[in-house]
Amino acid sequence: MNAVIGDMVHIHGRTVGAHDRIGRIVEVRGPGGSPPYLVRFEDGHEALIFPGPDCVVEHLVTHSGSRRG
Repeated sequence: MNAVIGDMVHIHGRTVGAHDRIGRIVEVRGPGGSPPYLVRFEDGHEALIFPGPDCVVEHLVTHSGSRRG
C-alpha cells in the first residue's frame, strides 16, 4: 500500500454498530509512500496508523486525471 499526503483513508467498521472512519493523510513516515501514516480524522483527532485489511486508501487525483505525488 502506497500513499501521498492528501490521500484519504477509509477505515471500515469491523463490528456491528461500529461506524466507518474517514481521515486525510497529513504525513507519510515510511519509505516510498509506505506506512505508517499520520492521519487527521474528521473529528480533528490525529493518529499514526498502519493500515490493515479493513482500510482503503483513496488517492487524491489532479484535474488532469493523474495521481498527485
